Amino acid sequence: MGRMLLSHNFNLHNHELPTLNREEFTQIFIDGLQGKENINCSLIENPHWVVEILFPVDKFEPQEIGQMCGEILTNKRKSQQLDSTVAIDTLILGGKKATPVASTSPTSLQTGEWGVDVVETLAAEAFLAEINWHNLTAGKSGERIFKIEFLKA
Repeated sequence: MGRMLLSHNFNLHNHELPTLNREEFTQIFIDGLQGKENINCSLIENPHWVVEILFPVDKFEPQEIGQMCGEILTNKRKSQQLDSTVAIDTLILGGKKATPVASTSPTSLQTGEWGVDVVETLAAEAFLAEINWHNLTAGKSGERIFKIEFLKA
């Protein structure tokens, strides 16, 4: 089984969308993935990671799980938008942990597992520049990182 952990980076400041607590954020993915065979989704107790997704690696690529998560979140959040004239960008930024584990906690990201930052922002390009995405991912192959964008039209 593959393991992917999601964090939520809510980069909105003017009530464009309602904020989500950890349980609400997790429930979006539990509901959205419930019809997918052999995919398990749950809330975890960790200071950074919120959602744990377990999936069969012989049936799904990590990028496919990331794509599903992005679609699930953007579809749900469109129904929650307070102002339909404001378009929100959603980024699904995944990386496979290649460094030794610093924590023995079972809820921490383990070597070989995928950590995914789920970002909601008004300006994807500005956010990516702010975190220096280009330099962070330079020289890393598609087997170690992915970026999926759901951008406003």
